[in-house]
Amino acid sequence: MVSHHPYRTFRTTVARIIALSPHFTRITLQGDDLEHFGTDGLDQRIKLIIPFADGSITDVGQFDESQSMTEWYRRWRALPDEQRNPIRTYTIRSPRPQAREIDVDFVLHGTEGPASAWATAARVGDPLFVVGPDSRSEEQGGGIEWRPGAATSVLIAGDETATPAICSIVESLPADAVGEVCIEVPTEADALAISAPSGVNVRWLARGSGAHGVRLSAAVHEWGLRRAAAHRDAAVSEAALAEPEGDEILWEVPDAVDGGEYAWLAGEAGTITALRRHLVRDLGIDRRSVAFMGYWREGRAEAS
Repeated sequence: MVSHHPYRTFRTTVARIIALSPHFTRITLQGDDLEHFGTDGLDQRIKLIIPFADGSITDVGQFDESQSMTEWYRRWRALPDEQRNPIRTYTIRSPRPQAREIDVDFVLHGTEGPASAWATAARVGDPLFVVGPDSRSEEQGGGIEWRPGAATSVLIAGDETATPAICSIVESLPADAVGEVCIEVPTEADALAISAPSGVNVRWLARGSGAHGVRLSAAVHEWGLRRAAAHRDAAVSEAALAEPEGDEILWEVPDAVDGGEYAWLAGEAGTITALRRHLVRDLGIDRRSVAFMGYWREGRAEAS
């Protein structure tokens, strides 16, 4: 029996491009390989290997299915800068393996970053290489951090980089779900249409000319005030008191909770770190009920 690694590299080309808003573009990728793209959606992370101007990538064994991602990634890191294709982390918006398609929503922020530059210039037929889960592997579930378990209420908060994941998560919620969703985006026109259960309040927060994270932080604090009013007698748990000092933790995902509250925070690391601290220290939410993911840090590019 052939053993398949959890992740593999899929060859794809651009099938469709849809401008969703001033700062969001949806690019549909197609490829025969995607028949074996394995994911349930949610906040599934993938890697995009950005081709050079001629559409090529340096071969480091990423298409050799006998090699693990760890093996070829090590060789990729050892390449000279001019031979190393940029790799960026994204989230699947909609997987359709039966149609051999996936949708990836891109945040357009100029041409400084390689992924945004590629998406801005992309045309139908352009190649893109996707590192994602292989449905044939016995190891499944990697790259998905949404684990609410039996939570009875949820808080979901993030910026535009987390928006595709948030939209996918919200659309997966059961009809009786209860919670608050706070999404900070560049402009009012970037509020996207999503279908949410009646018990889930979705707030789109336009940043405008303000600083990144200010409106998101204010919205989560407002939620906290309403929660505090309803939990005046709630005690701070020992797990909450154990919250560490500093900003050293940039990614922490607990196992599925048994009940009660569950928070999922993703976006700029500084903002999300502060929000997590507020939930745990100030509101007394058990840190084991808070998933925290620093997708990026202001002033620092993702390693290429």
